[in-house]
Amino acid sequence: MTNLPLNAILPQDIIDTSRDAVLILSHDLTVLAANQAFYANFQIASEQTLGRQLYDLKGGHWNIPGLRLLLEQLVPQDTVVNAHEVDVVFPDLGHRIMLVNVRRVQSARDSASLFLMSIDDVTEARLASAEAERSWILAQNIVDTVRDPQLVLEHDMSVVFASRSFLKLFGVQSTEVVGQQLKTLGDGQWNVAALNDLLERVLPRDEHVDGLLLEDDFPGLGRRVFKINARKIFRPGNHVTRMLVVFEDATEAVLLDRHRDILAAELAHRIKNSLQIISSFVSHEIRRAAEPCAEGYKAMQARIRAVAELYDVIAQSSAFGPVNMETYLRGINNTIRKSLLSPNSNITISTKTEPLSILPDHAVSIGLIVNELATNAVKYAFPSGQGEVVLGFQRREGEVALTVSDNGIGLSGKSEGSGLGTQFVKAFVKQLGGSLASATSSSGTTYTVRLPPSILAE
Repeated sequence: MTNLPLNAILPQDIIDTSRDAVLILSHDLTVLAANQAFYANFQIASEQTLGRQLYDLKGGHWNIPGLRLLLEQLVPQDTVVNAHEVDVVFPDLGHRIMLVNVRRVQSARDSASLFLMSIDDVTEARLASAEAERSWILAQNIVDTVRDPQLVLEHDMSVVFASRSFLKLFGVQSTEVVGQQLKTLGDGQWNVAALNDLLERVLPRDEHVDGLLLEDDFPGLGRRVFKINARKIFRPGNHVTRMLVVFEDATEAVLLDRHRDILAAELAHRIKNSLQIISSFVSHEIRRAAEPCAEGYKAMQARIRAVAELYDVIAQSSAFGPVNMETYLRGINNTIRKSLLSPNSNITISTKTEPLSILPDHAVSIGLIVNELATNAVKYAFPSGQGEVVLGFQRREGEVALTVSDNGIGLSGKSEGSGLGTQFVKAFVKQLGGSLASATSSSGTTYTVRLPPSILAE
C-alpha cells in the first residue's frame, strides 16, 4: 500500500485540474473531497456531497449495484481497479455509462484506508459508437438488397465488406474476400493501372469514379464487361472514411452496342453502294444529255454523292442513336474539304458547336442543309481563293440555331448558280419545322437556320 499523508498527494487544487470527475472517499465511503468536474457533470453542489455517504448522494441515486460491486468486492481484493464499466440510469440525468478507476491508499496519519475514485463519463462516445454500428449494419443490409455487386474498401484498397451479390456472382465466400486487397482478388482482373489510379484519388481528393469500363475473362463467368463506379462514404461516430465501389455488369449492353454499330456500318455501306449505283446511272445520262440538261444532271449527281457521304459520317458518329453535332459537323467539314479543296488551299472550314446531340431522324436533312450552304460558300464566296467558312450549332432561348457563315465577298458578288440548291435548303428547313434567314455584306454572309428544340436528343 502507498504510505503517504493525504495532504501530500491529493490537495484540492490538484484534483480540480482533472477533466474527469474525482472523489476521495473514506474507508466507510464518506465523501471527503470532490473536484469541480464531479459537481458539474453530475449536477450536484458541494454541500450536498462533502461529508455524505456515497450511496446517499442525490437521494440515493448513487446506490448503484455496479458501483457497490466495485467498492465492496473488487477493491478489497486489489489495490487498483481500472476502467470498470458502470451502466446506470439517473432519474434526473438519464442514461449514463461511466468508466470508474479506483485506487486504495492508506493514510499515514491514522492508517485508515482511503479510496481515490475517478469517473470518466463515456456516455456520448458509447452511444455514438452504438449508433454508428447500427448505421453500419443498416448500410450493409441496404447494400445486400442491391442487385449490382458492391465492395466497401479501406484507404489501402483492402476489402471491409462484400455484398451478397458480389459473393454470389464471383462464387466466393466472405472470408476469401474481406481483408484482401482489391488487386489480389480473383486472378488479378482488378489489378489494372487505370482503375487503381482512379480509386486512389477517391478518398484523398473526394473524387468520383463514374462508368469506367473494364473488360476481362473471369473464372466461371467468361468474358465480361463491368462498369465501375466509386464514391467516398463516411461512417458517423468514429470518423472512418471508406469507399463504396459498385460493379455493374454491362456485358449485355456493351455487346448490344457493338452489334448495333456493326449493323449501322453495314446499313450505311449498303445505302452508300445503292446511291453510288444511282450516281452511275446519272453519269450515263449526263454523257447522253445536251446542255443545259447536263448541268441539272451534274447538280443531281453532286447531291446524291453528298447524301452517300453523309451516311458515312452518321455511321461514324452515332450508329442508330443520337447524333453528336460536334462530331457530325466535323465529319461534314472533312468531307467538303476532301471533295472541294486541295491540301494547299487557303480556304479553311471550322466548326463552332455546343455539346448537343440531335435525333437520328433529322440527321440527313440537317447534314444536307449544311453541305449545300457550305459548298456554295466554298465555291462562290472566295474568288481570291482565300477565306474561312464556319459551321455553327448552338442552343438559343426557345430554339436551336444552325449557322453557316463566311468572310467572303457577300451575296451581291457571288454567282447565283441555278438556284436549285437554295430551293432544296428551304424545303429541308420547312420539313424540320424551322426558318431560314440570311445576312450579307461585303465582309461576308451568314445563313441562320432556326430550328425547334424538339430536334434535340435530351
